[in-house]
Amino acid sequence: MKTIIAEKPSVAREIARIVGATKREEGYFEGGGYAVTWAFGHLVQLAMPDGYGIRGFVRDNLPVIPETFTLIPRQEKTEKGYKPDSGVVSQIKIITRLFKDSEQIIVATDAGREGELIFRYLYHYIGCTTPFVRLWIRSLTDKAIREGLRNLETGDKYDNLYLAAKARSESDWLVGINGTQALSIASGHGTYSVGRVQTPTLAMVCARYWENRRFKVEPFWQLHIATEDGNGEVVKFSSSEKWKEKEPATELYNKVKEAGTATVTKAERKEKTEDTPLLYDLTTLQKEANAKHGFTAEQTLEIAQKLYEKKLITYPRTGSRYIPEDVFAEIPKLLAFIGNLPEWKGKVNPKAVPTCRSVDGGKVTDHHALLVTGEKPLFLSKEDSTVYHMIVGRMIEAFSEKCVKDTAIVTADCAGVEFTVKGSIIRQAGWRAVYGEEEIEKATIPGWQESDTLTLKAASITEGKTKSKPLHTEATLLSAMETADKEIEDDALRQALKDCGIGTPATRAAIIETLFKRGYMERCKKSLVPTEKGLALYSVVKTMRIADVAMTGEWEKELARIERGELPADTFRKEIEAYTRKITSELLSCDKLFARRDSGCKCPKCGTGSMQFYGKVIRCGNAECGLPVFRLKANRTLSDDEIKDLLTDGHTKLLKGFKSKQGKSFDAVVTFDGDYNTTFVFPERKSKTTSTRRRK
Repeated sequence: MKTIIAEKPSVAREIARIVGATKREEGYFEGGGYAVTWAFGHLVQLAMPDGYGIRGFVRDNLPVIPETFTLIPRQEKTEKGYKPDSGVVSQIKIITRLFKDSEQIIVATDAGREGELIFRYLYHYIGCTTPFVRLWIRSLTDKAIREGLRNLETGDKYDNLYLAAKARSESDWLVGINGTQALSIASGHGTYSVGRVQTPTLAMVCARYWENRRFKVEPFWQLHIATEDGNGEVVKFSSSEKWKEKEPATELYNKVKEAGTATVTKAERKEKTEDTPLLYDLTTLQKEANAKHGFTAEQTLEIAQKLYEKKLITYPRTGSRYIPEDVFAEIPKLLAFIGNLPEWKGKVNPKAVPTCRSVDGGKVTDHHALLVTGEKPLFLSKEDSTVYHMIVGRMIEAFSEKCVKDTAIVTADCAGVEFTVKGSIIRQAGWRAVYGEEEIEKATIPGWQESDTLTLKAASITEGKTKSKPLHTEATLLSAMETADKEIEDDALRQALKDCGIGTPATRAAIIETLFKRGYMERCKKSLVPTEKGLALYSVVKTMRIADVAMTGEWEKELARIERGELPADTFRKEIEAYTRKITSELLSCDKLFARRDSGCKCPKCGTGSMQFYGKVIRCGNAECGLPVFRLKANRTLSDDEIKDLLTDGHTKLLKGFKSKQGKSFDAVVTFDGDYNTTFVFPERKSKTTSTRRRK
């Protein structure tokens, strides 16, 4: 008998059907000489410190660096602490029996770093010695599974992938466990969670927040003139320069009005070609789904995984935007399928030869770019359909012709002021016709030549204001994570820098969600806004290694080298251990930032603990309560006296100088809600009908 192990029951069911394992048993399917079983994600995990006899957060125990990591069944949280998940333990027993009774194991977990780790951890925990081979497929269609089963690969081919996955898992444990314990010990109270990727990600969100809030808006003035082309159409020019002072701008404006004419000093016309966009990888899909449809990164990943399990798209957790030559051979057939979908009628030219910008086998990692499989998309929800058709639309764009434009830039002089106007006309819509974008860019510039005189029809002066960088959205944060916070607009260059990013396409959504779950940031419409708790943590760690985006990007690059067999895993382990010792020491030494002093006030929640000042936070000294009150509220720091008013009276006086998330100033009273979270009470408005409004 051979045992096939999949990552999820739904995938196991599909494989079992194909191999003829139709008899359902407890925890597996059997038949045709196969047993097909499944995991539920990670059945086995690294033991926590108490698995090495280390209990509690004790300074002298740090750093905790196990010589050899211990594997245990996945734990679940109970009222009495953590204990092994009973369902997991039961499934491990079933898998153990099947593995030991088999002549061969076929590994069918997801074909990627984490899928490999799920199987290998389980294999080592069981102490299994049965030989195993790998089913490596790009989609779950019947055809792909059958081809994969005919071309099983040796298990050791993916040893480096496992070693990279193991190194990632152990490094996250070392940094997360030691960093969290060290910072929590330094704080004197409460738990401050930090991590190898989550803390640099939070740092990017907080740094952008402060950059946005501290930006000083400055006015500027710009001049404009209007003339007509030979057909009576108005053409508007704008001054190349913007003035920070109104007086010189107004003086020049008056001269321009008096001049009445402008002289063309330069007229440039050229053909511009725009390459097709590359196919989607997971991160690009998540970014565009967030920007265009407001989907969170996690939501997009969940939908893509669902579409994959429904056999509608190829493996979604990919970091590549390219496909190899053998897959390119299938594209005409897939485009013909797409052309028959009702939503895309007339968008695919059946006689056109697909372009091959997205074809480069050398740039394909574990998996190629996202494609549809040719299975009909039936009974999809609105959200699932949206993501599916995003992938379809991008495929049509990627394999269409280039877009060709005629562009023009005309520069004119009027009263010594330089004015410019730009325009373009699309000559060949190419890929831009897929979503009708060829209709957007139509700005015809007359055939003016150098030295031509233009008669002014109007002149104007406008006042504008400089703008700060906007707060991060999930789309921009994913881009920042992808390139280690280097601002790269060019697709190809961004692709080249991916090895320097933090996290992986498969994990970035989970990192972002972790920051939400731990109360470090929240969503405000599409913007990501750090909470008082997040800003308090950032203020402590922002200059430390634990928040260094570039360093974390280097670790990710090292993991990719392990995966390619270019770096020994032991070398990386030694580097991470040294890094762990340094950040543990750094974080333990920051106890001065958490200097504690008694507020002289009883805790308003439990009534027994004394409220202690810890720099950015005031916290109840009663360990069973631990009520936190953060100083920073809506871009304003509460003073000691204001905090004491809040603790003793349940509210402050009316305070000025708060700023909303939109940057608007407001006055409010700070008070507690029913759960002892701080909230705002706004002053009554002077009107016939007064009202009191609250906002957290």
